Amino acid sequence: MMAMIFTAAGGALAQITLPGAVPDKPAAAGPQTPATPGSGGATPAPAAVPEVHGAVRLLARFGETEAPAGQGMIWRVFRELAEVDGTYKLLRRSTDASPLLVLAHGNYVVHLSYGLAGVAKRIEVKAKLQRVEMVLQAGMLRITGMLNGKKIAGNRLSASVYIPDKRNPEAKLIARNVKQGQGLGLPEGTYHIVTTFLESERAGKDAEARRTNSVVNTDVRIRSGQVTEAILKHKAAQLTLKLVKTPGGEALANTSFTVLTPGGDVLREMIGAFPSVVLAEGEYVAIARNEGRTFQSTFKVQSGANRDVEILAK
Repeated sequence: MMAMIFTAAGGALAQITLPGAVPDKPAAAGPQTPATPGSGGATPAPAAVPEVHGAVRLLARFGETEAPAGQGMIWRVFRELAEVDGTYKLLRRSTDASPLLVLAHGNYVVHLSYGLAGVAKRIEVKAKLQRVEMVLQAGMLRITGMLNGKKIAGNRLSASVYIPDKRNPEAKLIARNVKQGQGLGLPEGTYHIVTTFLESERAGKDAEARRTNSVVNTDVRIRSGQVTEAILKHKAAQLTLKLVKTPGGEALANTSFTVLTPGGDVLREMIGAFPSVVLAEGEYVAIARNEGRTFQSTFKVQSGANRDVEILAK
């Protein structure tokens, strides 16, 4: 027998068919004729008892808010009892904001994830139609990098998110290579964000090699049900290094360059006639080596002032 349930879904009535529903009245049993020994007949096997199903509407909300949560949810339903190997069998998965699932009567564990936030709940399916609501203490983080009043291109910004402690703001890394503008679901709490301006717009796995010393960080507070916009402003410029015999002269080929901080820390080493480098605002030392001779010069970087830095070979 099939049972029909009509439930509101998006303002319209949705029809759900529940297989194996128990009839209101049991059918009358007919007379049974036992098999006669030696006659070749077999005793009929008992009829299988059909499973009884119910429909479960899953809903989520943030914290104390009454409004239901929107997109970005991942629902998973597991069998309550573990398998022999200790794992739990995944029965259903849905990315709908409020899915309607048909499950056999019994006990289950429902897990709801939102980015890096999650919550689990044990449920018992025992009615034809029931509602299960889960509460997430979570919000969303969006990161934006700015340079000289303009948004940094997405593939020129590297962002990481940490859980800080009292002594170390980068105590626990929880997300790396977060894309600019991407919504990241996080449990309610305080987080430390580190963004790095990258050398060029080349995409790929060489992000580590393209990192510059333009690093900006901040702390943010994620509140349940809210979107937190973290805007980090970088101050940097692109410099082209040249070894020349006279000011404005032609760059000498086969030159190796080293860029250092005033304290002597090496930032970049390059080879070429006029290599370029992106540096944060500040003062630096450039060393050029050509045909066994070494030349040195100091220079300053002002944010947004892309220019040539000439080192005189004299």
